[in-house]
Amino acid sequence: MRAGAIAWQLAQTFWVGGLWLLHFVVLPALDRIGLASMLVEEVAASLRPLLVAFAGFCALLQAVLLIQYAGLAQLWRDTRAQLLTAVLALVVVFLLVRFRMPEALYWLNFSYLLLAFCGLLLVIQPLPASSVESRAR
Repeated sequence: MRAGAIAWQLAQTFWVGGLWLLHFVVLPALDRIGLASMLVEEVAASLRPLLVAFAGFCALLQAVLLIQYAGLAQLWRDTRAQLLTAVLALVVVFLLVRFRMPEALYWLNFSYLLLAFCGLLLVIQPLPASSVESRAR
């Protein structure tokens, strides 16, 4: 059980932290040091889809861990499962819009920020291992 909780936290740290770090730290820092705005946009356009795809992979890993801990019967009542479902749907929407309509920048930014917000809501949820242990007591 301990390895699953560590894997949950590590995956969550990588994808949620990566999304927030890119949008609120790296891109503004590149803009602030004086890089051309087109270069900053090009960096964002190349890194965001990779980071969103990585977020989808990590969310799938978290979903597998959640199914392992909670089981399928209790899964849909769990807030973490609902957030992970929303995250996976947002990843699919972001990638589809990115490759089908790359000029839809507002929709891409909206889905990216909504993905980051869902990740933030997932961070404040308890670990699956701790909620299983508290129900067993």
